[in-house]
Amino acid sequence: MREQRATITSYPDGPLVVRGDIDLVSADGEPIERKRRTIALCRCGLSTIKPFCDGTHRAAGFQAD
Repeated sequence: MREQRATITSYPDGPLVVRGDIDLVSADGEPIERKRRTIALCRCGLSTIKPFCDGTHRAAGFQAD
């Protein structure tokens, strides 16, 4: 069986969407539990559930390519 490659997609004015099997760890090297195979990571820094995106970037007017 062939493993699916992980992909990271940067959405304009939004999160980084990660699809596939990856290990997510904190800056301290501690594992961060993933409950889904596809996750959205915060880029605006305002999410209340960091490192995951909670949609706050919309209300905050976050802009990025």
